[in-house]
Amino acid sequence: MEKNKLKELIIEHKSAFLSRRNLVKREVQIEINRYISQKEIILITGVRRSGKSSLLKLIFDDLTSKIKIPVNNILYLNFEDERFIDFTVEDFQAVYELFLELENPADNAGKVFFLDEIQNIKGWERWVSRVYEFEDVKFFITGSNSSLLGSDISSALTGRNRQIVNLPYSFYEYLTFKGFFINDKTFYESGKRSEIKRLFNEYLNFGGFPEVANNSDTSILEQYYKDIIYRDVISRRSIKNAKEIKELALYLSSNIGTVQSYNNIKNLIGVKSVNTVKNYFEALSEVFLFFFIDLFDFSVKKQIYNPSKVYSIDIALSKAVSFKFSQNTGHYYENIVFLELKRKNEDIYYWKSKKGVEVDFITRKGIEIDKAVQVTTSLSNKKIKEREIKGLIESKEYLRPRSYYIITEDEEGIEKAGDIEINIVPLWKWCLSRPL
Repeated sequence: MEKNKLKELIIEHKSAFLSRRNLVKREVQIEINRYISQKEIILITGVRRSGKSSLLKLIFDDLTSKIKIPVNNILYLNFEDERFIDFTVEDFQAVYELFLELENPADNAGKVFFLDEIQNIKGWERWVSRVYEFEDVKFFITGSNSSLLGSDISSALTGRNRQIVNLPYSFYEYLTFKGFFINDKTFYESGKRSEIKRLFNEYLNFGGFPEVANNSDTSILEQYYKDIIYRDVISRRSIKNAKEIKELALYLSSNIGTVQSYNNIKNLIGVKSVNTVKNYFEALSEVFLFFFIDLFDFSVKKQIYNPSKVYSIDIALSKAVSFKFSQNTGHYYENIVFLELKRKNEDIYYWKSKKGVEVDFITRKGIEIDKAVQVTTSLSNKKIKEREIKGLIESKEYLRPRSYYIITEDEEGIEKAGDIEINIVPLWKWCLSRPL
């Protein structure tokens, strides 16, 4: 690229970056702050429009206020800008030299480079690896594709990177965005409990994408969905039969929280090969549109050959594009529980006993089963209550979890079942547990 054009972009992007104000603190910053003063490259991935650029500005604020990194020592570039269309890996060196010329960074402090949506530049990892090795530069890098964490890139950056996944707002973050802050007394004040429940219903409607929450406008979600499908999946993967993967994504959006086998999907969308379905699943999970969890079994082989359960990145997004007019509230609740477990970096599975009794979520820590979790809207129906408890009792016999939960819309208490104690927790409260 022409150097004057690069100068213009360096100056313009940093100015726009510094102008970001009134951002919502993200919970993932707690994890990032553990590594903020270390040299390792921080790779931040996540679905398009989940707030990765704003997260970089929050990290910048921490660096300048807590570690006292001078502003002149910081570079920010966003490679989603169409003016980078002719940019190649060879241009990075020119960017580095122009940064030194324009900013004259202080010698007594390290330099920090924020490189946003870098997956658009082929071979970027080679330059980053070299600069990491020979220069005093700390990198924060984002991308909307989990291939950023793929084997080729990981090999180039082996031992030099920390990997972080940024999700849309949690309910806790949504409350922060709304200016509602909780403490130890909040749950015991009836007025505040009522306000939390009202805001939770709002969160169920608008979901966690920052711009949607800011504008209270779910119509934006349809465009997000199209951008992810067309730009991040079909275009990037050069998928020839767009109709097949569009039908698959629409079907999955309408059936979150359900078990899906490759064979059933193959027949449903009319593809010839199970491998095609596997590739489509991989493509949709790579851009964080859907997550797939396995059936837990102590045999890894059985885990691989059993069908997976599917969950969405955001229930409001699924509602916006779903062709089902009736809401399945239970599955939406289940999706929210899944995302909370995901945010806590849990190792998540579903489980089914030999008798066919299912537990919605099993989490594992090391070789031990940590939690067994059931999700239902209500336990007022005797048959539903018996079914949910039966699953937990059977999980105790086979898996011996450390703790047992039933997450409901608004019921709370302790239920004794044989020799296990089941924690019944309202979903809104489950989402605000820090730590779980």
